[in-house]
Amino acid sequence: MARFDTSFDATSVEPTTAYELLPAGKYKAQIVESEMRVTKNGMGQFLWLMLDILEGEHKGRKIFDQLNLVNPNPTTVEIAQRTLSAICHATGRLQVNDSEELHLIPMTIQVKIRPPKNGYGESNAIAYLPPDRDATPAARPANPAPDPAVSTAPQKMAS
Repeated sequence: MARFDTSFDATSVEPTTAYELLPAGKYKAQIVESEMRVTKNGMGQFLWLMLDILEGEHKGRKIFDQLNLVNPNPTTVEIAQRTLSAICHATGRLQVNDSEELHLIPMTIQVKIRPPKNGYGESNAIAYLPPDRDATPAARPANPAPDPAVSTAPQKMAS
């Protein structure tokens, strides 16, 4: 039996609720925390990320990701490096020395629902999207269409 030093009143504290997956879709988000952590088997390290959703119905929700950057399996490392590259492109920070350099930069993420695996239920998977192409000026066509207001017919010279 564990006796409390003082009485605990559960009516004064909001109870925890079950974790709910973020619905699949595109979200504006930013990394708010990150750290390198050792894997459970001690043979590698992963970059742990916490992101905040910035807009919409789920504003303020947290979503997490991890990138296995140090791992005996080279394919696992390549996947993690590609994901880190996608984050760098999404944030516009293409060369970084510390994961904190990627913090607090809004970006667009695509959230998917991963099916149950290894005894765990469904989970969220995150893809980091490049900046919106619509925000950049459109490239001019190589051969623009002629302007109907400008005549290209030869003009007669007045004599």
